[in-house]
Amino acid sequence: MSQEYDLVILGGGTGGYVAAIRASQLGLKVAVVEKEKLGGTCLHKGCIPSKALLRSAEVYATTKRSEEFGVTTGEVSFNFIKVQERKQKIIDQLHKGVEHLMKKGKIDVYEGIGRILGPSIFSPTPGTISVEMNNGEENQMLIPKNVIIATGSKPRSLPGLTIDGTNVLSSDEALKLEELPESIIIVGGGVIGIEWASMLADFGVKVTVLEYGKHIIPTEDEEISKEARRLLKRKGVKIQTGVQVKGDSLVASAEGVSIKAEKNGEELEFTAEKMLVSVGRSANIDGIGLENTDIVVDKGVIETNEFYQTKESHIYAIGDVIGGMQLAHVASHEGIVAVEHLSNNNPEPIDYTLISTCIYSHPEIASVGLSEKEAIEKGYEVKTGKFNFKGIGKALVYGESDGFVKFVVDKKTDDLLGVHMIGPHVTDMISEAAIAKVLDAANWEVAHTIHPHPTLSEVMGEAALAVDGKAIHS
Repeated sequence: MSQEYDLVILGGGTGGYVAAIRASQLGLKVAVVEKEKLGGTCLHKGCIPSKALLRSAEVYATTKRSEEFGVTTGEVSFNFIKVQERKQKIIDQLHKGVEHLMKKGKIDVYEGIGRILGPSIFSPTPGTISVEMNNGEENQMLIPKNVIIATGSKPRSLPGLTIDGTNVLSSDEALKLEELPESIIIVGGGVIGIEWASMLADFGVKVTVLEYGKHIIPTEDEEISKEARRLLKRKGVKIQTGVQVKGDSLVASAEGVSIKAEKNGEELEFTAEKMLVSVGRSANIDGIGLENTDIVVDKGVIETNEFYQTKESHIYAIGDVIGGMQLAHVASHEGIVAVEHLSNNNPEPIDYTLISTCIYSHPEIASVGLSEKEAIEKGYEVKTGKFNFKGIGKALVYGESDGFVKFVVDKKTDDLLGVHMIGPHVTDMISEAAIAKVLDAANWEVAHTIHPHPTLSEVMGEAALAVDGKAIHS
């Protein structure tokens, strides 16, 4: 049985389903092929479940210090089963919402594994999709004019660190824990590793982070990284940077795990009840039929142009499968650009320097644009301004005054090059910096924006003023 479509999307994650909705809005006949559940990794194994757990950990940590606010609670504890139930309830609600959006857009959803076929009686060019249905029904043949590959990614590991789901976990297995371990080794101090370190420490787990680089979260400005390390250590997190984990030294048993690592020529050994491996993600490109096309794969990801066309001009690829920033909001906008392009609507290519990144640790971290080091390496003469949350009344009222906001500015033009934040609710505030970047604003233009008092956002105006030594409350 075959069906014809204007567009078939492989993958119903954030990138895929957003692309499908936009295509439907443009009047295209659309199908989505999803092997698991609509919403993909972000909804079911990433963004949403991890943030639900982080929120519970934050509430628990805050409640333990409630007497600071004049609130007496008695002994505080938590029920991790209920924490997990709350997480699942949120996922289920959002999943139903995505299913509703598919019905509203008259988008056909095929639950199964889709593979791209080569030229055939159905089409003279590669692109026909064979769907192996999850329910055991006969394969469906989808004949599209265009295809978008949005199959996402999966957790990566290191040689020797076999993820067994019991002792050695990826984030997928960690999200399903029915009880928390007393101690854990986290291999990798990037975004995922630091979010888990913060969450588990707030829940009372003894956490050790092993990071190969000089700094944790090495993609962030160095001052942000150092502040994050200081605040995590205050929670009790032990952090080792510049260490090379020896995967073949892993010993896992009913008693826990142990592993050796080398630092500055010295061999160190670490033990814990469990291990979480968070060393990045690899593209889901196996078994989807790329070998039947001329699509180019380089270093494990699909090559595209700025409009996400592959070497097969009618086949596009977006999100984690093309590498890049590997963020849900990035995949969504790549999907929109791809759909606009295949519909001949002349979209503008995405400027990735304008995209905000967020880390949902406690306190939160967010940034947009160039770090100070990156700006200098690109040849800019920079000036910076920094303002601490301790000088912001609302932060003191809120009881969260750690952290700061840092502006990186072109000294010659006053153009904003980057903004970096660590502190309360900064993931909700970074969009002001992002729109300033989009509008090519100068720091003084942000400073001239009157921020309401008392709000956390006042830190933006003060940091902008601090660039020229004019901060009021420092």
